[in-house]
Amino acid sequence: MAIKVTRTYVGSIQNHRQVSDDLNSLGDAASKIWNVARWTADRVWDATGEIPDEGPLKSYMKNQPCWKDLNAQSSQNVIEELSDAFHSWFDLRHKDETANPPGYRKHGDTRPKSTVTFKEDGFKHDPENNRVRLSKGSNLKEYWSDFILCEYRTRPDVDLSDVNSVQNVRAVWNGGEWELHFVCKVSLETTDSTGDEAAGIDLGIKNIATVAFPDEYVLYPGNSLKQDKHYFTRAEYDTEGENGPSAKSMRARRKLADRETHFYHTLTDTIITECVERGVGTLAVGWPEDVRNSDWGKTGNKKLHTWAFDRIYQYLAYKGEIRGVEVLKENEWDTSKTCSACGDNTKSNRVERGLYVCSSCGLVGNADCNGAENMRQKMTPSPHGEDRSNGCVAQPSVHLFDRESGAFAPREQVVS
Repeated sequence: MAIKVTRTYVGSIQNHRQVSDDLNSLGDAASKIWNVARWTADRVWDATGEIPDEGPLKSYMKNQPCWKDLNAQSSQNVIEELSDAFHSWFDLRHKDETANPPGYRKHGDTRPKSTVTFKEDGFKHDPENNRVRLSKGSNLKEYWSDFILCEYRTRPDVDLSDVNSVQNVRAVWNGGEWELHFVCKVSLETTDSTGDEAAGIDLGIKNIATVAFPDEYVLYPGNSLKQDKHYFTRAEYDTEGENGPSAKSMRARRKLADRETHFYHTLTDTIITECVERGVGTLAVGWPEDVRNSDWGKTGNKKLHTWAFDRIYQYLAYKGEIRGVEVLKENEWDTSKTCSACGDNTKSNRVERGLYVCSSCGLVGNADCNGAENMRQKMTPSPHGEDRSNGCVAQPSVHLFDRESGAFAPREQVVS
């Protein structure tokens, strides 16, 4: 069965030096439109007590000089982003009255380089020559047909030859240079549900993912991620220039980002493949509600800031969709302190970071495995007689990332 899905493919700009000034102007223009629209919304709010809707705000902004700094559709997209940001804030206020509304895009006295989105009439794609033509706003054109011609390169396995599949193109500042994001509609073959079994995942910082399959627990530690972060952060620091990041520093930063992306893709591919092979049709992912609003101390907050739980969930969701595994986001409230065998939820059962000892039934096991099993039981309240003994929970399998093969394998098979 074929399904239509949206995918975003990243292209590096090969003629960056030639087009960077023009892209900088567009990024600055997008920030200016956002700031003027945000200021306008603030004035309307003070006068009427309401935020103007997207339509009236667009109508007003069309008469502002900054509107024509971008292609019309690109300017409209900035207002749409602002409207979405206000809607998200409205929803968040029901849970947190201290939540702040969307702010202005300013760094001191300067504006940051905002993402610029080019829709149907804002770009022309030439996939045969790996080029895309991006439209300027009329204020920035030297003559009527002026445009930015970007030469790009994507991963070898990405094929953008189907011109009609590219829905829009985004110019994104990644902190060191501009890159192109091609948002595409693609047709993928998928399978029916692989089975009736359920699995649960506990996401963490030390063990990036702990999975409770119907017949086994598997830990996926993040040791290689930690090593990469230490090495490349050190390399970035050592090559820092006097006037900001040097070229070597930026290369180290990009290398780390590439390795992290590969790690998370490989991890989620491995988990979904395991689900398919074990007949798992439903995968429950523990979701830490409001975890970022808590104070975990200086070290804990730093680790939490880099915790990619949303990224892992997104990867699992779309990979599961392709292969027939339903991936569900479930609140993990109390799963870390509740015994998966008897349901006792005494807080002191969580003896330390990796150890769980139930004061009621005597279960002794890995704390992450216990949490993952609780997630699994949200899908199967009455486990089908699987072995959930102390040995099963206390001695899970450990799969490590093997740098030589670029894949996960059981710990005993990975050469350290």
